[in-house]
Amino acid sequence: MLVGIVYIRFLNAGGFLSETDYKSDVHIITEKVKSEEPLLIEGFPGIGLVGNIASQQIIEELDMEYIGSIESRYFPPIAVLYEGVINMPVRIYENPDLNLIMVVSDIPINPSVSYDVSKALVDWAQSVNVKEIISIAGIATASEEPLVFGAATTEEMLERIKEKVEIFQMGTISGISGSIMAECFMRKLPAISLLGATQTQNPDPRAAAAVIKILNDLFDYSIDTESLIEQAEKIEVEMQKLAEDVRTTEQPSSTRKEFPMYG
Repeated sequence: MLVGIVYIRFLNAGGFLSETDYKSDVHIITEKVKSEEPLLIEGFPGIGLVGNIASQQIIEELDMEYIGSIESRYFPPIAVLYEGVINMPVRIYENPDLNLIMVVSDIPINPSVSYDVSKALVDWAQSVNVKEIISIAGIATASEEPLVFGAATTEEMLERIKEKVEIFQMGTISGISGSIMAECFMRKLPAISLLGATQTQNPDPRAAAAVIKILNDLFDYSIDTESLIEQAEKIEVEMQKLAEDVRTTEQPSSTRKEFPMYG
């Protein structure tokens, strides 16, 4: 049973909702978080759907429990089905034994609302005393090697990953992942970006598996990646179908540009 609604401004309002809070366009509904100073890992759709695929695998392998969702009137009007059961498109999971929270999305976040979503997410993360955030995304490269690029909001976090990933020396992290990293930087919340190299706009389970291997190394997890490789073709077809379903729900607007799911 969901027991609380956390709106963007609620976290800074001393426990009271003002009139503007009720008009908030992004809100988070969750059960009470049981973890103490948890790690938060997020995976939103982007190029190769690396964040989405990796997050789904982590949730299944670590037997995480659904505790809530992120909602917005700017999200595509869909419900996600899994084995006949309705799911919210942007979901939050927890494993208290591992002090771990996962945020996974099956829908793209339009760049025009990325700031609002990232601000709401980091507000909520700080309200439940998240100690650090890991952002998973993809990055387009010409290399066929399963590389993972990394960046961080602090020198200390960069030191933790520099021997495990290719440091992303110069460039930009776009979309919701970049917005979350920028929000963490401004609030001095330690965060790491792990970017799985992909050569394709299509779903890339192999790039997701490469990122998971880095997480296994960083946090001593034992998340299986072989099943991702073995089921790569099936996953690619299923995720591509979901992407097409999302596209068909997006209505043209005269006031904003439509953005593709990937890129």
